[in-house]
Amino acid sequence: MPDYTSDKDGVRILVEILVRKGVKRIILSPGSRNAPLLIAFAREKRMQHYVVLDERSAAFMALGMAQHSGEPVALACTSGTAPLNYGPAIAEAYYQRLPLIVVTADRPVEWIDQEDCQTIRQNGLFANIVKASWQLPAELRDEDERWYANRLVNDAVNCAMRGRRGPVHINIPLREPLYGLRSYPEEHPRVVELVEAAPFLSSEVSDRLVSRLNSCRKIMILAGFQLPDRQLRDCLYRLAVLDQVVVLTETPSNLGSERHIGMIDRVLATIQEEEKPDFAPDLLITFGGALISRQVKAFLRQYRPREHWYVEQNEHPADTFKVLTTQINLKAVDFFNSVIERVVPVFSDYAVRWRQKKKLAAVCHNEFSRRTVWCDWKAFSLIWPTIPEGAALQLANSTPVRYAQLFECPQVLRVDSNRGTSGIDGSTSTAVGAAVLYTGLTVLVTGDMSFLYDSNALWNKYIHPRLKIIVMKNGGGGIFRFIPGPSELPELEECFEMSCDADVKGFAWLHHFRYFQAVSEEELQAVLPSFWAESQAPAILAVETPGLINAGVLKEYFRQLAIAGKNRE
Repeated sequence: MPDYTSDKDGVRILVEILVRKGVKRIILSPGSRNAPLLIAFAREKRMQHYVVLDERSAAFMALGMAQHSGEPVALACTSGTAPLNYGPAIAEAYYQRLPLIVVTADRPVEWIDQEDCQTIRQNGLFANIVKASWQLPAELRDEDERWYANRLVNDAVNCAMRGRRGPVHINIPLREPLYGLRSYPEEHPRVVELVEAAPFLSSEVSDRLVSRLNSCRKIMILAGFQLPDRQLRDCLYRLAVLDQVVVLTETPSNLGSERHIGMIDRVLATIQEEEKPDFAPDLLITFGGALISRQVKAFLRQYRPREHWYVEQNEHPADTFKVLTTQINLKAVDFFNSVIERVVPVFSDYAVRWRQKKKLAAVCHNEFSRRTVWCDWKAFSLIWPTIPEGAALQLANSTPVRYAQLFECPQVLRVDSNRGTSGIDGSTSTAVGAAVLYTGLTVLVTGDMSFLYDSNALWNKYIHPRLKIIVMKNGGGGIFRFIPGPSELPELEECFEMSCDADVKGFAWLHHFRYFQAVSEEELQAVLPSFWAESQAPAILAVETPGLINAGVLKEYFRQLAIAGKNRE
């Protein structure tokens, strides 16, 4: 018996090309206008499909899959407001350089702005947050129109994967009837292969850059967030043995090493104002996504390097420190591979100075963690060393990712966080998507406000027992008591913090999670082994802390670091 699928030729071409271009997964959201897409993808045996009702959560789940796998993930929804809910995740994917293939069903063009049901202007809807957009013809009436549709879909998938990866949008108008079926003969649609040449620097450019590298006594390499890359980490490790080079990494840069300067904020806090010129680089080399650390940005904007090289495949260079001199349009690993053998040792005490501050900060950090009272800080200090070896760590915005910047966690396989746009709206859904693909533990650390914001993520049939969620139950919005400005305003509690008492236990019961809780240091120490050992169901641990003191503790921590740095003079 022949296989029957949607009778829409454009949909058939879309599905076939996605499959043959290696797109393995699609997340579908129910609807009527997208019925041909639902039918076609659900019946396509060569692609794994997932059905998620909430489009916002669906898109973040797709983002988590792309984040973890590095592969393109498709998603498809109906018309109207449905695609608008994709927006936050698409924006995040754009700034994280993640390939999402966004497919939206639409009404035929003649019905736009005619007050017809579930109809908005969808063509180009995501123009500012995708690499490019395409609209397929509503009907394919001849071979030229089939060729045209084929070309557009090939263009879209290739664009998502080419150079600086990112999301693309395919809008497909569909005429009624929407539920027709037909059998197609076996087809071999034209697939346009994407072949990218191996990037390299010309000998002339390479010579010039290496000459400038070898003339500097203070070189700082600063990594933003990015996917794990062992080859890149090894390159940076080899450079970090040089006296004139320091490598600064953030937690989500996934490039940690004993030779690199991690936990940037706590190290910077030990540097006295009069010392800072000695710690500023002559040459700054940056790559990866946006930085979390406000301190390092403030430091480098005040004590500007003579040169700033930005290494990234990006048509929009990031002049973060207002001193950009060179954009190198290569992947970071390709750039460092091309110069590493030619960088020569230069007599300098630059790396030694940074390593001394790193050691001092670690001593102060450990002492502070030992004696501090029960609060978010104490909870993090107890949780971090116990995270199981090989876990994939997801960090929600805003407080968890900032705390994570201050603690070492070398046993973790990778760290991901939605720092492309830094929203709190899809952290749980992203973790759910990542957990679908990872065979080990996926651990999400989130705040109670972020948890509530994305609670629809738990309304999902694809949640695995290997997902662990830690909710810092501190009343919500604590970050606003720490960052400059809001803490001084009378509107702090009403308009910024939005204090909440999240019923984490209720959510756990409703969605069949095993529930654990801790309201003190002793309870947390006692419950962590059972929480990590739970294997029959996904688990949530609610850690309740006195929210009003958390900001004060964090401020005191940085004050103690500054005192330690001053006393060491």
